[in-house]
Parts: sequence; structure tokens; C-alpha cells
Amino acid sequence: MRIGIIGAGNIGGTLARRLAALGHQVSIANSRGPDSLAAFARETSARPVTVEDAARAGDVVIISIPLKNIDKLPRDLFKGVPDSVVVVDTGNYYPRQRDGRIDPIERGATETRWVADRLGRSVVKAFNNIYARHLLERSKPKGTAGRIALPIAGDDPRAKEIVSRLLDELGFDAVDGGGLDESWRQQPGTPVYGTDLDAAGVRRGLAEAKQERPAEFRAGEAAVSG
Repeated sequence: MRIGIIGAGNIGGTLARRLAALGHQVSIANSRGPDSLAAFARETSARPVTVEDAARAGDVVIISIPLKNIDKLPRDLFKGVPDSVVVVDTGNYYPRQRDGRIDPIERGATETRWVADRLGRSVVKAFNNIYARHLLERSKPKGTAGRIALPIAGDDPRAKEIVSRLLDELGFDAVDGGGLDESWRQQPGTPVYGTDLDAAGVRRGLAEAKQERPAEFRAGEAAVSG
């Protein structure tokens, strides 16, 4: 599969490394340009490209950047990209720790619905609730007891099925987390966030999640507007 990744940080870089090792054709971009990824490319066989080229890399595009930087992406990033291309958002909203205040999210918009609206594309929420090191090191064969499961939320069943297959290849089970407006069930502060649950545990955690964000994941009065 041809996969473009925008963002070479903890999750984006780990996905590039693992997906390339599985034989996928991975193109990776960051805000500093392809030259800054030359060493990473030599190590992983991922191809360093521009952000625009990553969006046009092929079958799947994974966006793994801080939410505060979503508005810095080119406005026409997906212009001309077929609707069949699956767009995945791995991001989380950290207003106090990193992103500053994003008013629509503070007013109740789910993180990835906000991203989808900004991009003008249908988006799947995935890979946001696992630590990068665990994504790198804790995969298990299908059917193994204790295999970590990750929730996937989105409005397009076909897109979710493609992401589910990628998850299985990577060594994790996929659990359907519902439509994109239900993706709050897997955001920071919920029972499935950073907990490495199996499939049954993820289903239970999604059902038990409460929509109100814990204080540490809400913008304080002193947060910078974004």
C-alpha cells in the first residue's frame, strides 16, 4: 500500500518506521522539508517528500502533527486528491501542555471533527491513544491473549476497514469506536487513553467514557488562543 505520513514526531515517525518495515511504500513529510529527513529515510527506507507530495502519495494519508499546527497546513492540501484516499488523524488536544486554546473544541467539537472541518475531508481517528514506544514494541500476532486493541472512529466504513487492516498488520486489534462525533470516547482523559487494553477492555472503556474533559485537558484562563 502507498502511504503518506505528515509529521515525523513520535507517532508519525514510529508509524513510518513500522509500515516501511512491513513493505508498504511510505512517504514522509515534516514542516522542515525533505532534506531534514534524509537520515531517517536512509534508516527506514521511507521516502522524504514535501507535505503536498505526502498528501498525494497514494492510498492512505496519516496526519500526525500537533493540533495547533493543523491551520498551518496548506489550505488546498487535498485539492485534487481522490475521495477514495483514506485520511487518518492521530492527534490529541493538549491545550495546557502544547496547543493553546482552540475555541470550537472548548465549546464541544470533537478533536478530529474539528480537524476534518479544517481539512475539508472525511477523516478517521486512530493511533491517538497509544504511546509511541508501545506502538513500536508491543505488537502481537493475531489471536494472542492480551493483544493490545486500538479504537477507530469515523463516518466511512470503508476507510475504517482499511485502517483496521493496517492495525492488524502492525500487530494490534481494531475496535470500532463509532462515528467521528463519538471519537471523544478515545480522547485524552478517557478510560482507553494510554491504557493498552485488549479488545474487550477497549469496548468497555468506550462505553464507560464521559464526555466532559478532565481539567488538565481543558484550556485554563491563561491559555493562549489558537
